[in-house]
Amino acid sequence: MTNNYYKFIKELRIKKGLSQANVAKELGISRSSYISIEQGKKDITLGELDKLSLVLGVSFEELKNQEMPNYAKYKQMILAFLRSGGVIPKTKLAKLLYFADFGWFYYNLKSMSGMKYRKMQYGPVSDVCFSIIDEMFEKGEIDIDQTKDGAMLISQTRSGAMIPLSEISKKEEELIKNIEKKWKNKKTNEIVDFTHKQFPYLYAKENEIVSYGLFTQEDPDEIY
Repeated sequence: MTNNYYKFIKELRIKKGLSQANVAKELGISRSSYISIEQGKKDITLGELDKLSLVLGVSFEELKNQEMPNYAKYKQMILAFLRSGGVIPKTKLAKLLYFADFGWFYYNLKSMSGMKYRKMQYGPVSDVCFSIIDEMFEKGEIDIDQTKDGAMLISQTRSGAMIPLSEISKKEEELIKNIEKKWKNKKTNEIVDFTHKQFPYLYAKENEIVSYGLFTQEDPDEIY
Protein backbone atom coordinates (compact mmCIF):
# COMPACT_ATOMS: atom_id res chain seq x y z
CA MET A 1 0.00 0.00 0.00
CA THR A 2 1.31 3.46 -0.89
CA ASN A 3 0.92 6.49 1.35
CA ASN A 4 -2.05 7.71 -0.71
CA TYR A 5 -4.24 4.63 -0.23
CA TYR A 6 -6.55 6.53 2.14
CA LYS A 7 -7.43 9.03 -0.62
CA PHE A 8 -8.35 6.16 -2.92
CA ILE A 9 -10.57 4.59 -0.25
CA LYS A 10 -12.34 7.89 0.37
CA GLU A 11 -12.99 8.42 -3.36
CA LEU A 12 -14.51 4.95 -3.68
CA ARG A 13 -16.71 5.43 -0.60
CA ILE A 14 -18.09 8.73 -1.92
CA LYS A 15 -18.75 7.21 -5.36
CA LYS A 16 -20.72 4.43 -3.69
CA GLY A 17 -22.74 6.99 -1.71
CA LEU A 18 -21.72 5.51 1.65
CA SER A 19 -21.23 7.45 4.87
CA GLN A 20 -18.18 6.99 7.09
CA ALA A 21 -20.49 5.55 9.76
CA ASN A 22 -21.86 2.97 7.30
CA VAL A 23 -18.41 1.74 6.33
CA ALA A 24 -17.13 1.74 9.93
CA LYS A 25 -20.08 -0.46 10.95
CA GLU A 26 -19.35 -2.94 8.16
CA LEU A 27 -15.69 -3.11 9.19
CA GLY A 28 -16.60 -3.58 12.85
CA ILE A 29 -14.67 -0.51 14.01
CA SER A 30 -15.64 2.85 15.46
CA ARG A 31 -16.43 5.80 13.19
CA SER A 32 -13.49 7.72 14.65
CA SER A 33 -11.14 4.83 13.82
CA TYR A 34 -12.40 4.75 10.25
CA ILE A 35 -12.03 8.52 9.92
CA SER A 36 -8.40 8.12 11.04
CA ILE A 37 -7.90 5.59 8.22
CA GLU A 38 -9.33 7.98 5.63
CA GLN A 39 -7.09 10.74 6.97
CA GLY A 40 -4.01 8.56 6.72
CA LYS A 41 -3.44 8.68 10.47
CA LYS A 42 -4.17 5.00 11.06
CA ASP A 43 -3.01 1.98 9.07
CA ILE A 44 -5.62 -0.45 7.80
CA THR A 45 -5.14 -4.17 8.47
CA LEU A 46 -5.36 -6.78 5.70
CA GLY A 47 -8.49 -8.16 7.33
CA GLU A 48 -10.13 -4.73 7.28
CA LEU A 49 -8.95 -4.23 3.70
CA ASP A 50 -10.57 -7.51 2.68
CA LYS A 51 -13.90 -6.48 4.28
CA LEU A 52 -13.60 -3.02 2.74
CA SER A 53 -13.24 -4.48 -0.77
CA LEU A 54 -16.61 -6.18 -0.34
CA VAL A 55 -18.25 -3.02 1.01
CA LEU A 56 -16.90 -0.86 -1.84
CA GLY A 57 -17.60 -3.46 -4.53
CA VAL A 58 -14.07 -3.88 -5.86
CA SER A 59 -11.65 -6.79 -5.76
CA PHE A 60 -9.08 -7.09 -2.98
CA GLU A 61 -6.30 -6.70 -5.58
CA GLU A 62 -7.80 -3.50 -7.00
CA LEU A 63 -8.15 -1.99 -3.56
CA LYS A 64 -4.68 -3.07 -2.49
CA ASN A 65 -3.04 -1.76 -5.67
CA GLN A 66 -5.30 1.31 -5.86
CA GLU A 67 -6.18 0.62 -9.48
CA MET A 68 -9.77 0.94 -10.66
CA PRO A 69 -10.78 -0.60 -13.99
CA ASN A 70 -12.40 1.64 -16.57
CA TYR A 71 -15.76 -0.12 -16.86
CA ALA A 72 -17.11 2.33 -19.47
CA LYS A 73 -14.08 1.66 -21.65
CA TYR A 74 -14.43 -2.11 -21.20
CA LYS A 75 -18.02 -1.89 -22.46
CA GLN A 76 -16.84 0.11 -25.46
CA MET A 77 -14.16 -2.52 -26.14
CA ILE A 78 -16.96 -5.09 -26.32
CA LEU A 79 -18.86 -2.89 -28.79
CA ALA A 80 -15.68 -2.32 -30.83
CA PHE A 81 -15.14 -6.07 -31.22
CA LEU A 82 -18.79 -6.57 -32.23
CA ARG A 83 -18.62 -3.73 -34.77
CA SER A 84 -15.54 -5.32 -36.28
CA GLY A 85 -16.58 -8.97 -36.09
CA GLY A 86 -20.38 -8.99 -36.12
CA VAL A 87 -21.61 -11.99 -34.12
CA ILE A 88 -19.09 -13.43 -31.64
CA PRO A 89 -19.50 -16.37 -29.22
CA LYS A 90 -19.55 -15.22 -25.59
CA THR A 91 -16.49 -17.22 -24.46
CA LYS A 92 -14.50 -16.22 -27.53
CA LEU A 93 -15.36 -12.55 -26.91
CA ALA A 94 -14.01 -12.87 -23.35
CA LYS A 95 -10.71 -14.15 -24.76
CA LEU A 96 -10.51 -11.37 -27.37
CA LEU A 97 -10.91 -8.80 -24.59
CA TYR A 98 -8.06 -10.51 -22.73
CA PHE A 99 -5.89 -10.24 -25.86
CA ALA A 100 -6.73 -6.54 -26.20
CA ASP A 101 -5.80 -5.73 -22.61
CA PHE A 102 -2.64 -7.83 -22.55
CA GLY A 103 -1.62 -6.86 -26.09
CA TRP A 104 -1.87 -3.19 -25.18
CA PHE A 105 0.17 -3.85 -22.05
CA TYR A 106 2.97 -5.41 -24.12
CA TYR A 107 3.94 -2.06 -25.65
CA ASN A 108 2.52 0.43 -23.13
CA LEU A 109 3.05 -1.33 -19.77
CA LYS A 110 -0.58 -0.70 -18.91
CA SER A 111 -3.70 -2.53 -19.98
CA MET A 112 -6.36 -1.01 -22.16
CA SER A 113 -9.17 -1.19 -19.59
CA GLY A 114 -7.35 -1.76 -16.29
CA MET A 115 -9.20 -5.06 -15.79
CA LYS A 116 -7.67 -7.95 -13.86
CA TYR A 117 -8.00 -11.43 -15.37
CA ARG A 118 -8.40 -14.65 -13.44
CA LYS A 119 -7.27 -18.18 -14.39
CA MET A 120 -10.45 -20.12 -15.17
CA GLN A 121 -11.24 -23.39 -16.91
CA TYR A 122 -11.80 -21.70 -20.27
CA GLY A 123 -8.79 -19.41 -20.06
CA PRO A 124 -8.20 -15.99 -18.47
CA VAL A 125 -11.33 -13.91 -17.94
CA SER A 126 -12.08 -10.73 -16.01
CA ASP A 127 -14.27 -11.10 -12.93
CA VAL A 128 -16.91 -8.76 -14.34
CA CYS A 129 -16.88 -9.78 -18.01
CA PHE A 130 -20.07 -11.81 -18.05
CA SER A 131 -21.93 -9.56 -15.61
CA ILE A 132 -21.13 -6.56 -17.85
CA ILE A 133 -22.36 -8.50 -20.90
CA ASP A 134 -25.60 -9.26 -19.04
CA GLU A 135 -25.92 -5.59 -18.05
CA MET A 136 -25.43 -4.46 -21.66
CA PHE A 137 -28.06 -6.99 -22.77
CA GLU A 138 -30.56 -5.68 -20.21
CA LYS A 139 -29.95 -2.12 -21.46
CA GLY A 140 -30.55 -3.21 -25.06
CA GLU A 141 -27.00 -2.44 -26.19
CA ILE A 142 -26.29 -6.00 -27.31
CA ASP A 143 -28.26 -9.11 -28.26
CA ILE A 144 -27.62 -12.62 -26.90
CA ASP A 145 -28.82 -15.64 -28.87
CA GLN A 146 -28.35 -19.28 -27.92
CA THR A 147 -27.49 -21.97 -30.46
CA LYS A 148 -28.82 -25.54 -30.36
CA ASP A 149 -25.59 -26.73 -28.71
CA GLY A 150 -25.88 -24.10 -25.97
CA ALA A 151 -23.33 -21.57 -27.25
CA MET A 152 -24.18 -17.92 -26.49
CA LEU A 153 -23.76 -15.60 -29.48
CA ILE A 154 -23.26 -11.86 -28.87
CA SER A 155 -24.16 -9.17 -31.40
CA GLN A 156 -24.64 -5.42 -31.39
CA THR A 157 -28.08 -3.77 -31.43
CA ARG A 158 -29.11 -0.48 -33.03
CA SER A 159 -28.93 1.12 -29.60
CA GLY A 160 -25.39 -0.19 -29.10
CA ALA A 161 -24.37 1.01 -32.56
CA MET A 162 -25.24 4.58 -31.56
CA ILE A 163 -22.86 4.58 -28.58
CA PRO A 164 -19.67 6.50 -29.46
CA LEU A 165 -16.38 4.80 -28.66
CA SER A 166 -15.20 7.91 -26.85
CA GLU A 167 -12.98 6.06 -24.36
CA ILE A 168 -11.00 4.22 -27.04
CA SER A 169 -8.15 5.84 -28.96
CA LYS A 170 -7.59 5.23 -32.67
CA LYS A 171 -4.55 3.08 -31.91
CA GLU A 172 -6.54 1.03 -29.41
CA GLU A 173 -9.34 0.57 -31.92
CA GLU A 174 -6.78 -0.49 -34.53
CA LEU A 175 -5.41 -3.12 -32.15
CA ILE A 176 -8.93 -4.43 -31.50
CA LYS A 177 -9.58 -4.71 -35.26
CA ASN A 178 -6.28 -6.53 -35.81
CA ILE A 179 -7.05 -9.01 -33.02
CA GLU A 180 -10.56 -9.65 -34.34
CA LYS A 181 -9.25 -10.14 -37.88
CA LYS A 182 -6.56 -12.61 -36.78
CA TRP A 183 -8.99 -14.78 -34.78
CA LYS A 184 -12.12 -14.30 -36.91
CA ASN A 185 -12.08 -17.78 -38.45
CA LYS A 186 -10.86 -19.59 -35.34
CA LYS A 187 -13.26 -21.62 -33.23
CA THR A 188 -13.74 -20.85 -29.55
CA ASN A 189 -11.93 -24.01 -28.42
CA GLU A 190 -8.91 -23.07 -30.54
CA ILE A 191 -8.54 -19.67 -28.89
CA VAL A 192 -9.11 -21.20 -25.43
CA ASP A 193 -6.40 -23.81 -26.09
CA PHE A 194 -4.04 -21.05 -27.20
CA THR A 195 -4.51 -19.03 -24.00
CA HIS A 196 -3.84 -22.18 -21.94
CA LYS A 197 -0.34 -22.37 -23.44
CA GLN A 198 0.65 -18.78 -22.61
CA PHE A 199 2.89 -17.87 -19.67
CA PRO A 200 0.28 -15.78 -17.76
CA TYR A 201 -2.07 -18.78 -17.65
CA LEU A 202 0.59 -21.45 -17.11
CA TYR A 203 2.20 -19.73 -14.12
CA ALA A 204 -1.01 -18.77 -12.31
CA LYS A 205 -2.73 -21.05 -9.82
CA GLU A 206 -6.35 -22.01 -10.40
CA ASN A 207 -8.69 -19.03 -9.81
CA GLU A 208 -5.69 -16.72 -9.28
CA ILE A 209 -5.15 -13.36 -11.01
CA VAL A 210 -2.87 -13.84 -14.02
CA SER A 211 0.21 -11.66 -14.46
CA TYR A 212 0.37 -8.90 -17.04
CA GLY A 213 4.16 -8.83 -16.61
CA LEU A 214 4.56 -12.40 -17.82
CA PHE A 215 2.88 -11.48 -21.09
CA THR A 216 5.95 -9.48 -22.09
CA GLN A 217 7.70 -12.84 -22.58
CA GLU A 218 5.19 -13.82 -25.28
CA ASP A 219 5.37 -13.05 -29.01
CA PRO A 220 2.74 -10.35 -29.68
CA ASP A 221 2.60 -11.34 -33.36
CA GLU A 222 0.84 -14.52 -32.27
CA ILE A 223 -2.24 -12.65 -31.07
CA TYR A 224 -2.56 -9.77 -33.57
